[in-house]
Amino acid sequence: MCYDLSFYKNVPLVAEYLNIPFAQVPAFAPTYHKVAQSFCPWPVVLYENGAYHIRLFEWGLIADYMNTPEKIKAYRSSMANARCEKMTDDKRSVWHRLRHQRCLVLTTGFFEHQDTGAKKKQPYFIRLKNQDIFCLAGLYHYAPLPDPDTGELKGTFTIITRPANELMKQIHNAGPNKHRMPLILTNELAIRWLNPGLSDEEIKNITEFEFPDAEMETWPVNTLRKPKPDDEKIIRKIEVPTLPHN
Repeated sequence: MCYDLSFYKNVPLVAEYLNIPFAQVPAFAPTYHKVAQSFCPWPVVLYENGAYHIRLFEWGLIADYMNTPEKIKAYRSSMANARCEKMTDDKRSVWHRLRHQRCLVLTTGFFEHQDTGAKKKQPYFIRLKNQDIFCLAGLYHYAPLPDPDTGELKGTFTIITRPANELMKQIHNAGPNKHRMPLILTNELAIRWLNPGLSDEEIKNITEFEFPDAEMETWPVNTLRKPKPDDEKIIRKIEVPTLPHN
């Protein structure tokens, strides 16, 4: 799965690539680590009204059935990720109903934990070798309840996951959701993902894309679960007895 993200680069770089006016780019302070259950604002890309837009949406999708504060509190923590199989094959799933509300989740890297047999799992930082900023496939939805402070319906999102490639199988090797990874998209697939005219078959074809592990790199880092300054030390490599191949 994917519960820990990093984005320490410049959002306007993405805006330039997508031909989005800089004046429309929201302010976003770079971060080396955010956890999904903090429901943090995060830069996502949407295609609405014939144009691309970068918005700050909260990680942790709020679905229509979460229509009271109590239901949001009870269910939202499980809405950071969505299995691609649920979206494409399970017509009863909320993810299937939201399959046409697609977005791109911008990132410079993500974290996953490996079970090494020790008391605590070992976190790894994962990024692409030749691309500073890349996109994860996501779904978005506007919350059914207005924000108590602004009166607006806040935008929320989830990250699509798929079966892991060989590298990620080595890292995400335990737990009920083992051998999963976020759906990483090439630049070409990212643009296709936002195409509002995609058929269900085309959506499924994109979710079946397995990002090559040879184009990814990873290294072990210190624990993510203890408070620490939000700086480059979070992704600094540490030495451990074993390391998955790069």
